[in-house]
Amino acid sequence: MSGPLFPRWTNTVSRLSVAGLLAVPAISIGGLLAYARSPYVTNQNQPTEQPIEFDHRHHAGDEQIDCRYCHWTVESAPSAGIPSTTVCMSCHAQIWNKSPYLTEVRKAYFADQPIPWVRVHNLPDFVYFNHAIHVNKGVGCATCHGRVDQMAAIEQASTLTMAWCLDCHRNPQPHLRPAEFITSMTWTPPADPKEAAALGETLAKEYEVHSRTSCSTCHR
Repeated sequence: MSGPLFPRWTNTVSRLSVAGLLAVPAISIGGLLAYARSPYVTNQNQPTEQPIEFDHRHHAGDEQIDCRYCHWTVESAPSAGIPSTTVCMSCHAQIWNKSPYLTEVRKAYFADQPIPWVRVHNLPDFVYFNHAIHVNKGVGCATCHGRVDQMAAIEQASTLTMAWCLDCHRNPQPHLRPAEFITSMTWTPPADPKEAAALGETLAKEYEVHSRTSCSTCHR
């Protein structure tokens, strides 16, 4: 009798081949999903070059300037507002009024032109986001934007992905804070979990905050 048509080692090769064919699509899909959530796509923690060097560590940190002084529509409009040259010069007409760092600010002011700031937090056009409703319901600036007072240049601290938004919309209570601390960069909830949970529940009732996961909440 003749021997087997193929040697035994070909069984191993065939099994590995089948496993490879099944693994390639899974690895490819997993790789694409990982890439879509990476900073290269979400822009998280990616430096953004601006036309003017503006150090938030000095303004929001050292000088303790309230966020609302520059982003003046944050409590009343969907957009937080971009500081105009008038806002800048309200201080710098007297402070550092000859600094070379502020040359472009002075040029824009006297030419009555806006400063061409580069947007950092940029949601897709199909996403509706209203700053005012979040701020007035107890969501602090640092919750989404991070410790701005520690940033030399503003970076996107959060992923801004749909999953990230839904995590808060499903359970908003842990992300709420008292209204008087909305713009505070240093406020933290109580260290005791029970006290923190009780505060979140109290604030949710006071601000009438509820879980919102309907598609039409953000996609209108």
